[in-house]
Amino acid sequence: MEKIKFLRNENPSPKPKDEELGFGNIFTDHMFVMDYDADKGWYNPRIIPYGPFEMEPSSMVFHYGQAIFEGMKAYRNKDGEIVTFRPMDNFHRMNRSARRICMPEIDVDFAWEALKTLLNIDKDWVPSTKGTSLYIRPFMIATDPFLGVRPSNTYKFFIILCPVGSYYPEGINPVKIYVEDKYSRVAKGGTGEAKVAGNYAASLLSAEKAKEKGYSQVLWLDAADHTFVEEVGAMNMFFKIDGKIITAPLDGSILPGITRDSVIKLAKHMGYTVEERRISIEEVFESYEKGTLEEMFGTGTAAVVSPVGVLGWKDKIIDLGLDRIGEFTKLMYDTLTGIQYGTHKDIFGWVKKID
Repeated sequence: MEKIKFLRNENPSPKPKDEELGFGNIFTDHMFVMDYDADKGWYNPRIIPYGPFEMEPSSMVFHYGQAIFEGMKAYRNKDGEIVTFRPMDNFHRMNRSARRICMPEIDVDFAWEALKTLLNIDKDWVPSTKGTSLYIRPFMIATDPFLGVRPSNTYKFFIILCPVGSYYPEGINPVKIYVEDKYSRVAKGGTGEAKVAGNYAASLLSAEKAKEKGYSQVLWLDAADHTFVEEVGAMNMFFKIDGKIITAPLDGSILPGITRDSVIKLAKHMGYTVEERRISIEEVFESYEKGTLEEMFGTGTAAVVSPVGVLGWKDKIIDLGLDRIGEFTKLMYDTLTGIQYGTHKDIFGWVKKID
């Protein structure tokens, strides 16, 4: 691979105060870009000023949806060092997404070097307050100017950076989740296990309906008959029932979340029983009625761990309270964020420093 070229932004943006940070609306001064051609492979890697770029209206991404992305974070730890959390797992997952929709894979080691270079250039954008971070968005799009249904022969790969606060306005407080029983996001055999842009487009209508009802996000059920729990729009879903930690299996219709995997590994290491199995929405509500449903929470890069206090399904409500966080949920949140910020021992080797 060629050496990464660098063009400095001569008009840097003012950096926000940590307490002013929301999620996803402020971007750093630079971005990484490289191009792909079927005959040349990946070429022209460069870090340039963040800003608009020109594409033809006939670019295939606009018409046939070849677009994938990832989400990860960089943190400033207790010693002031900039670290990342399981970035190689994200790049490997991006390659799995690429294979699913006929896009070229990236060299994960080169992608890591590109990310480190970009983070070093924009290191002053990494916030330092606990709970804040620098969100990292790698993504790839198809760029052939062609109106025909086939895989593109050309692509662009980007990495952009975004200083963020909490994903939910509620912060680590419990959120309300609405169970969708009409629409489906994906089905087995579809693209549910890939981080494909179209998956999120398919979720928007239900998400808007949920917000109108006062809920934060949607919990999706299986597409076959809307019986089994799958995942929340931006999170994998967990339940603590009668002391056991239960989450949906990776059977092709849900995203294999990095945070999901981290929680499973941590819980097992701590001695908890973890079951990756199909769980029906009826079973969840029955466990609540019997008093064995102890906690509900979601996991994802953006929110890390998000307690769920209310779950609404048809005319039924589970109300565990919006004023308390479950003991296990808090343990997972504190442990994961402690590893990320350097206050807890990283026994799994998940943290990678930016040299």
